[in-house]
Amino acid sequence: MCACSPPGVTAVYVSAAFPRSDFLPNYEAWTREGYESPHVGPFVAVNRLFIVLLSTERRRRGQMGNTAAPPCVDTGRSSSCKHRNAYQMILNGVKGGPKEKCLAAQFIPKFFRCFPELADAALNTQLDLCEDEDVSIRRQAIKELPQFAAGENLPRVADILTQLLQTDDAAEFNQVNGALLSIFKTDAKGTLGGLFTQILQGEDIVRERAIKFLSSKLKTLPEDIITKEAEDYIFTESKKVLEDVTGEEFVLLMQILSGLKSLKTVSGRQQLVELVADQAFLDQTLDPSDTDSVDRLLQCTRQVLPLFSKNVHSTRFVTHFCCNVLPSLSMLTSPVADLDIQLEVLKLLAEMSPFCGDHDKLESNLMILFGKLLEYMPVPPEGADNGNVAVDKEPKLQFSCVECLLFSFHQLGKKKPDFLIHKVNTEQLKDFKIRLQYFARGLQVYIRQLRADLQGKTGDALKTEENKIKVVALKITNNISVLIKDLFHNPPSYKSSICLSWKPVQKTEATGQKRPSGEEIGAGAEMKTRSALPKRDAQQIYNPPSGKYSATISNFRFEEHGGFHRGRGRGWGFQGNRGRGRTY
Repeated sequence: MCACSPPGVTAVYVSAAFPRSDFLPNYEAWTREGYESPHVGPFVAVNRLFIVLLSTERRRRGQMGNTAAPPCVDTGRSSSCKHRNAYQMILNGVKGGPKEKCLAAQFIPKFFRCFPELADAALNTQLDLCEDEDVSIRRQAIKELPQFAAGENLPRVADILTQLLQTDDAAEFNQVNGALLSIFKTDAKGTLGGLFTQILQGEDIVRERAIKFLSSKLKTLPEDIITKEAEDYIFTESKKVLEDVTGEEFVLLMQILSGLKSLKTVSGRQQLVELVADQAFLDQTLDPSDTDSVDRLLQCTRQVLPLFSKNVHSTRFVTHFCCNVLPSLSMLTSPVADLDIQLEVLKLLAEMSPFCGDHDKLESNLMILFGKLLEYMPVPPEGADNGNVAVDKEPKLQFSCVECLLFSFHQLGKKKPDFLIHKVNTEQLKDFKIRLQYFARGLQVYIRQLRADLQGKTGDALKTEENKIKVVALKITNNISVLIKDLFHNPPSYKSSICLSWKPVQKTEATGQKRPSGEEIGAGAEMKTRSALPKRDAQQIYNPPSGKYSATISNFRFEEHGGFHRGRGRGWGFQGNRGRGRTY
């Protein structure tokens, strides 16, 4: 609150008329301080208007009791000119010193509705005060600005407040946030109109902070404020924004949209899936050397994963990965340092595969997965049958990648269980089973050794880095073993169910008690839940060389980068230069 000191008479009148009013706090203190200034005009004007206000209020209270709301100044024909001049004098206070400006910041909004012919001048004057060099005056002006938010003025006030989000003063920034929330309660759609106007047309810092405001504040507003009409407006405007966004903006907008009640239904989630599919450019061939394109695909996929279910299918994404990504897997350029891009892609495919629906490209997708599996499952070297293989001749078994590929093949194979029998020729099937058998033998060696190393260890003993690695390795190798056994059935079976090694175990009620398997030893110590955001939790990757399990494990976190940059645009589209400075 500014330490303005109007004449004592104003304090006396206001105190008498509104003993509990919040119109002018600290009147008594101001009266005690007194006021000496050559710029007394605004204070005299406030005094004059409040005298009229007092008499009008007394008349109303005589007619309606003490519950009547504070009235507007009576601007009848005989006194309207005098009152208008008094209000104009308050407006002129913006040209005075700090105390005059502070007084003007408080009283311009209070008498705003009484003088419609001065409405534009009043609002513009208040905006000047919102940009004053004195931060205390700016805060006061911003605090009172929502009083202008009525009717046609509300979208404009919302637009102005959105621009004011660019302030670097923390207290002022919080004041703007509070003012925006207050006008949301008056008209949510009108407030959203002001916010989205700046998101689409404003400066970058305003756009960024407006999106963050919506992401953090919308979920705090009750349902009676964010109505179905307001949610539809958010969805419509967000689609326009998504035509030109950075990676970080995309993530925030998806948080906003996925939190809307109307989009939590099956049809709503399907709309979001289609929206993300358009952003991912699934109808275009992926350029594996373009890090922006790769980054875009990864982020879109991470955002869309939580939306998939038995009723909302991942078919378009799975088909795109199989047809356009897997063939060039080895050529993909990682958008993030130290990220195993090939394994990242395979993990995303594995997580999507259970939600893939029936479609005409299912067979071709299975054939691509089958071919990729052959690449990762080596042919047994000479002497493998009797164990006489030179160490330098032993192939590297990439267990983590094989787990992903086998799981994806297993999930899609459920929809076409005769694929290996009728669609793969005899020689290919024989070669595949030889590779599976060799891989399975190597698995059993690792599983036995890992179980022995972890046997009897609990609690803190399982929390050491070495044992965490072994627990993850045991999960991976057990998963692969289960899937291989299914494929060795004649005909191949697709009935087994596993939990991918990097995902939390889903608790289910069992009909009987079974002895814990080796993969369950210490499971609770290493399981980590996957965040709904695209940021990846620390994931432990186990790629042991043949003959022993590796002590080297790669922990990485896949971060969203505001990348996807092309030229001077935002990266996911190009937007022209925006104006600078005040646009209201």
